[in-house]
Amino acid sequence: MARPTTRFIKSIEAPFEQVAFCIVNKNINTNMNLLNDYFSHKFPTPQYLGAKFKHLNWIKEFLPKNIERVADAFAGTQSVSFFFKQLGYEVYTNDFMNYSNQIGKALIENKKETLSDKDTELLFSKNTDRKKFFIMEKLFTDMFFIREDAQLLDSFRSNVELLSLMKKSLALAIMNRTLTKKITMGHFAHRQALVYANNKDRIKRNRSLIRPIKDMFLELLKEYNCAVFDNGKQNKSVQGDAIDFVKKLKNVDLIYFDPPYCGSHADYQSFYHLLETFVENWTDKEFVNGIKRYEPKLYSGFDKKEDILNSFEKLFASSEKIPYWIISYNDRSYPNKDLMIEMIRKYKDVRVEHKPYTNSVGGKGSVKGSHELMFICSPKH
Repeated sequence: MARPTTRFIKSIEAPFEQVAFCIVNKNINTNMNLLNDYFSHKFPTPQYLGAKFKHLNWIKEFLPKNIERVADAFAGTQSVSFFFKQLGYEVYTNDFMNYSNQIGKALIENKKETLSDKDTELLFSKNTDRKKFFIMEKLFTDMFFIREDAQLLDSFRSNVELLSLMKKSLALAIMNRTLTKKITMGHFAHRQALVYANNKDRIKRNRSLIRPIKDMFLELLKEYNCAVFDNGKQNKSVQGDAIDFVKKLKNVDLIYFDPPYCGSHADYQSFYHLLETFVENWTDKEFVNGIKRYEPKLYSGFDKKEDILNSFEKLFASSEKIPYWIISYNDRSYPNKDLMIEMIRKYKDVRVEHKPYTNSVGGKGSVKGSHELMFICSPKH
């Protein structure tokens, strides 16, 4: 195997101030002209439960030929949408949570804007409006952060508003990834963050627990800046209900669905509530239970058994005019495989592919002994 080579790419926004180090594996997509090799832009490694980052090549096996426009209705980490962008498709991506949408705007919709040294200096300057940006200190001091770090996050969030739309999304996406690295277990559905950050054994295994937030952000900044590229298409990221999103799509050739795996997945709003609160800067919500999750929760329609059958029926009916569907699923989820096939067959021909999990990786029922399923759906014959 050839060794990856290092390409030096200067920031478009600050060509003399910032150099990002992009690792390019020339073994990937070698038939493409290097100038158009979108796979030279590496997706920043995600740390979110249920991410499909490890299944991208498997998904690629089932993509039909001669498609141009694709959609991702439950985008999550945006890794699948990013992969579609690398393949040269026009991509429309959606998630009902705004922290996901910010990744989509930063890396899918964004064509060229990166963060410069001047931008980062601005982001880490003093709070511009303490009366408006205070929620991280108020809610999460002595729970997830020491007071100094919580104040830094409020200041950062205030300064995000001084950036352009795409730079704003990029800054939020990078900081959110920073926080999932900073906090033990990579989520916020527990109260052990500061306990573990003072545990010598855990610090030995994960130095991120005690590293300064700013240092971690600047380290990730290089990866995210290098992931920004223009594939020549008008890609779009939005936040909203999946069914409403599908209804608005026009001239899409394929849609990818990765819905919550009802009955076998984590409660994502509890796991990532802090990121959503940070992005939205909610100061008028009720915050409940020991982890201070916002209330009421955002409505999904796909995470409760009393809702999900009706939601799938509406989703599939709304998607009927889209020729091809790919649906990621899990064999421990509700509705089960047979009922899913029955619902899909009202609108499409379908076959099912299986992939076993050989070890437990957490989230979405992806534990040893379970199977990742993929419903490959095509026009009825």
